[in-house]
Amino acid sequence: MKIIETHIVPAVSEKIRLQEYAVSIFTSIRTRSGIKKAIKKGLILINDRKAHTADWIKEGQKIDLLKQEVSAKKVFELKLEILFEDEDLAVVHKPPGYPTSGNYFKTIQNALPYNLKASTAPDALSLPLPAHRLDNPTSGILLCAKSRKALIGLQQDFKERRINKVYYALVNGEIPEPVEINSSIEDKTASTKVTPKEKFEIENKKYTLAEANPLTGRTHQIRIHLAKNGNPIVGDVEYGEEELGLFKGKTLYLFAVSISFQHPVTKESMHFEMSLPKKLRSLKRYRLP
Repeated sequence: MKIIETHIVPAVSEKIRLQEYAVSIFTSIRTRSGIKKAIKKGLILINDRKAHTADWIKEGQKIDLLKQEVSAKKVFELKLEILFEDEDLAVVHKPPGYPTSGNYFKTIQNALPYNLKASTAPDALSLPLPAHRLDNPTSGILLCAKSRKALIGLQQDFKERRINKVYYALVNGEIPEPVEINSSIEDKTASTKVTPKEKFEIENKKYTLAEANPLTGRTHQIRIHLAKNGNPIVGDVEYGEEELGLFKGKTLYLFAVSISFQHPVTKESMHFEMSLPKKLRSLKRYRLP
């Protein structure tokens, strides 16, 4: 395994175990739980031997942090469109029909090593990871981390609502004006801004193309909120209604169209936006004035 960080212990003023000491010496791992996991995986060496959580630190010891090797069995060879990539993160286009992650082989997470270059950052993750999640049937922009600093920073920014995500959804019925839907999900506060963009009439039924901006990050939030508003998303078999005619058997009409955030390492302001998928663009002939 490749050594990614090395530390030589200086004079220590008090007796301390490796698990407590290593938190302050590695840039790649900043938590005790992370150090403990690395020790258990054999990724930390003391004087070229595998370390243990009970080891005491002594002056002059050489402590190495190893990079975990990637298992080829976890690589799903699904070609993805890459919108941006550097040593710390990547922005990819997630196709519909695949879970972002989970206990499956055919996930976007397992496809990332097939599509992204190995990071040369000192705190590179052994495998790139999605920094958030899109539902299985949802397509669009997905933000991924390649370094530990990026992963921690992006997850914190999502938690603090500093990352702006915009979705487009084709919904049943009319949404006459912008609305903010505030309705709890699983006893947790949830809020989504919804703005009508275009209106359609298809087979004597009204539909609205709506922009949805989730202000919180609950599971299935946009789908649940639009359904509660009386406008279930077309193709939503879980929260919607059975589709007939043109949309019979169609998948979910929900697309993550843009994302804006601050790069967690370079601090650069970043914005990415995609064109709407063909299945939404093709509805123009049904547009109402």
